[in-house]
Amino acid sequence: MKQQIDNYRITDFQKKVYTVVRKIPKGEVRSYKWVAEQIGTPRASRAVGQALKKNPYPEIIPCHRVIRSDGNLGGYSRGLKRKITLLKQEKALP
Repeated sequence: MKQQIDNYRITDFQKKVYTVVRKIPKGEVRSYKWVAEQIGTPRASRAVGQALKKNPYPEIIPCHRVIRSDGNLGGYSRGLKRKITLLKQEKALP
């Protein structure tokens, strides 16, 4: 089932992902796998990444705080340079 937020339509899966990601504290990061485990679908890391790619509100849903399990940054809808800048500002990166 899809739900509409303003002009954006999000799925129930996306809503679960966004709810978990909003709870990641400023200055901390979590993995895509961790998010998948939190929503009860531990093998859905890639689907979590796709949901975050479609994040309509990156200022509210801090998807830049989600990284790969191996410590690499992964992607970011607004560009990797922006993700690095945001994480450095939050002191989540050296």
